Amino acid sequence: MFVSPSYNGEGDEDALEWLKGRLIAVPGEMTSAFLAAKLFLGGDFPHICVPFDEIFRAVKEGRAEAGLLIHEGQLTYAAEGMTKILDLGEWWTRTRGLPLPLGCNVIRKEIPDADRAAIRDIFAGSIAYGLAHRAKAVEHSMAHARGLDTSLADRFIGMYVNDLTVDYGERGRRALETFLCEAAASGHIPAIPKIEFV
Repeated sequence: MFVSPSYNGEGDEDALEWLKGRLIAVPGEMTSAFLAAKLFLGGDFPHICVPFDEIFRAVKEGRAEAGLLIHEGQLTYAAEGMTKILDLGEWWTRTRGLPLPLGCNVIRKEIPDADRAAIRDIFAGSIAYGLAHRAKAVEHSMAHARGLDTSLADRFIGMYVNDLTVDYGERGRRALETFLCEAAASGHIPAIPKIEFV
């Protein structure tokens, strides 16, 4: 999500026009948010890398004109005096009809199939348990909530831990392949080998 305290446009075209050439604080060049930003903006753009939890400060101090948010900043930006320029997840879903992949767990192909399947089952079981015991999981996570109240923490967790986390399904697999293939076709990442899902 792109934010700034001084944006007052509306829609994708306004966002694209306003962002072009502006210095943007980003949480890192190896994030899916940065890759999605490059796809939206059509390539490289002026940016500075700052820790994700210092994006607001960088913009407020004038070190950048806009910020690219990940994590809870996507829920707290208004309280920080920022205006949403564009939600990249909404843009991606609107233009591709697929969810925007935010990350995934990977495993080396050299690990035997049976071991990969066992690891997959442990991960999926852990996530399913957390979803089935959501109130307890949210309560447990509050020690790491970085100032969020329980309601916002629950909403934040739901953005990243949900049924797609347990199993991408066909739609989620297509989303990841589309995202990476578009990024490779645009020259933002090297060509990717065939993705194998465990």
